[in-house]
Amino acid sequence: MRTGSEPATARSALRARFWLSLWGVIWALFGTAAFAVVGRPGWALACGVLWLVATVDLVVIVRHIRQGPHYQPGPDIPPYRPPRN
Repeated sequence: MRTGSEPATARSALRARFWLSLWGVIWALFGTAAFAVVGRPGWALACGVLWLVATVDLVVIVRHIRQGPHYQPGPDIPPYRPPRN
């Protein structure tokens, strides 16, 4: 049940996800380059796929951050319709 303080107390993990995703992009890029130089194409491909996934995740996160906060109903609005008796 909603307490009514959600808009004031809600916290988004988007900034943490942004930094973790950026860290993943950097390491996946490094792994792709390192395994390609060493001559391990399978591992380079795996790191390349991980790099692609982390980059797509980073783009989605940045898009959500740029959208800003969304409408949050006030404490007088119930989260669902009350059941009829």
